[in-house]
Amino acid sequence: MDHTDRRLLAILRSDGRASVSKLADMLKISRGTVQNRIDRLISQGVIAGFSARITAASDPHEVRAIMLIEITGGRTVALVNTLRGIPEIRALHTTNGAWDLVAEIQTENLAEFDRVLRHVRALDGVSKSETSLLLTTI
Repeated sequence: MDHTDRRLLAILRSDGRASVSKLADMLKISRGTVQNRIDRLISQGVIAGFSARITAASDPHEVRAIMLIEITGGRTVALVNTLRGIPEIRALHTTNGAWDLVAEIQTENLAEFDRVLRHVRALDGVSKSETSLLLTTI
């Protein structure tokens, strides 16, 4: 990835619906070059897909949280595979420091959130967790 690819990705993060023409104009390159770069980034797995970002205010009952997870023993690979299979976990990250994983959780309501939280905490290999609800996006 070069500087232009990184600029293209930054624009797409803020406006995933930008047209190829608009992207070309913003990047000062041809539409064909933009399309080729997007196609290459998709084929390389850099761009995993395009989606609509919904504002948090659109669903006042939705619950979003960050869960920090500590793993014991050699269960990391199996645990990561299990966590990836939980649809309410929107993203999973490795990290440094006291915690091994960071999970971004999103559920329709508090009852679903409680179910997911209890499920993750009961998984073999999860020794400790700490969860923070995301209240307002600013």
